[in-house]
Amino acid sequence: MRIGELAERAGVSTRALRYYEQQGLLVAGRSSNGYREYRESDLRLVEEIRSLLRAGFTLEDARPFVDCLRAGHAAGAACPESKAVYRRRLAEIDADIRTLVRLRAEVAEQLARACPGCALFPEGNDDHADRRELRHGGARPRQARPGRLLDRLVPPVQDDRPDPGGDRGGIQ
Repeated sequence: MRIGELAERAGVSTRALRYYEQQGLLVAGRSSNGYREYRESDLRLVEEIRSLLRAGFTLEDARPFVDCLRAGHAAGAACPESKAVYRRRLAEIDADIRTLVRLRAEVAEQLARACPGCALFPEGNDDHADRRELRHGGARPRQARPGRLLDRLVPPVQDDRPDPGGDRGGIQ
């Protein structure tokens, strides 16, 4: 198949495909007129790359997954090198979470010093424990409430995240 067809079927731009080729993740054959020609299996490679990129991996991280698929495995994560990338990335995410938790504690402490009477969680909810606040794919946009951490000192802003299950116990 030609580059335009692969791009359309994979939901990417032709520019992205050329870049993947430049990075050695895709290998295009050439027709007699010089056009790039891709195999059906290249669609699976592009889907794997896109999936990893959406999950926060880099193109270099994707290389072992692509190599694993090229080696004939049904899944890019079937090879030890791919699993090592997963483990490394999880360790990086865990380190980022620890850093964010530490930074959050510092900011909360600064707020408490700057505004001794301000409640960090005016409704009695710790934002990290209130799973109803976590939204995933869904329906209608909702109007955000004023900032909870600053006890309504932050004006409301439009929140365009979809609300999958409609109203959940009064939280909007």
